[in-house]
Amino acid sequence: MKKRAALITGVNGQDGSYLAELLLNEGYEVLGLKRRTSTINTSRLDHIFNNEKFNLAYADLNDTGSLWRIIKEFEPSEVYNLAAQSHVRVSFEVPEHTCDGICLGTLRLLEAIKTLNPEIRLYQASSSEMYGDNPDIPEDGYNENSKFMPASPYACAKVFAHNLVRNYRNSYCIHANGGILFNHESPRRGETFVTRKITIAVAKIKLGLQEKLFLGNLDAKRDWGFAGDYVKAMWMMLQKDEPDDYVISTGKSYSVRNFLEVIFDYSGLGNYENYVEIDPRLYRPHEVPFLKGDNSKAKEKLNWEPEVSFEALAKMMYDSDFEILSKGI
Repeated sequence: MKKRAALITGVNGQDGSYLAELLLNEGYEVLGLKRRTSTINTSRLDHIFNNEKFNLAYADLNDTGSLWRIIKEFEPSEVYNLAAQSHVRVSFEVPEHTCDGICLGTLRLLEAIKTLNPEIRLYQASSSEMYGDNPDIPEDGYNENSKFMPASPYACAKVFAHNLVRNYRNSYCIHANGGILFNHESPRRGETFVTRKITIAVAKIKLGLQEKLFLGNLDAKRDWGFAGDYVKAMWMMLQKDEPDDYVISTGKSYSVRNFLEVIFDYSGLGNYENYVEIDPRLYRPHEVPFLKGDNSKAKEKLNWEPEVSFEALAKMMYDSDFEILSKGI
């Protein structure tokens, strides 16, 4: 029987932790790759750390030798490339670092698979940010054939990596898949991302620990789903006989303002305008006003659909942060 073993880059991130859970439940051996840091940053993995089928290893997508060594020794049947400097606003501040990790990191991984074992199935984390500020939005949202018009160094790098995956798939018959995931959130979302920033701040305001919340563009609209739903789609792609690219989304778009309204109403604080102030420094140099995805292909070919609604997601995140912060009082 073929070994079911999965390698996950960026395993200590939001998506990596949910994906590791899913794969362990499916009976995989899972090896997660993490970069060396001076502080412990694996809290999202604490609940699975002692699972006998789960292990962590130090590696970096900028270190070709470590990638080749780990793939050769671990012999994964599937590789999920989730590692990246993934904060869009930060990518304007560190563009070279962002692009090097995403562009060349993906290239190094593809070369390792092509050379060591072209039977490995690869999932590449592509992004809805690749569509950027494209004004030609289909009625049902962007699909796999919509034009990319990236509006940040992060998005530009993701387009490069996405095209590399397509090139290696067609040139070398590698089972390489691009998941064009629209915004996906959870209680494990990083605290610098706008949704989590909001839920933490509202919980603090409710508990009397904070008075104001400073934000940038409240009118930006995004297609927000639950990360736990989206990692299922990643896995489903690699179970198909033929590799392909898929848009993973809810098919609905909401503004940051809408997110605020749901959270402030749910918390009982009332009108968000009494607590939120706009800080121009938090605007992106190049804004993306609207993103919505057409998930028709994923529904048809993967039999995948999102399960958690926008409102349920927002409330889930607030409840988690409120509980965590309440314990510290």
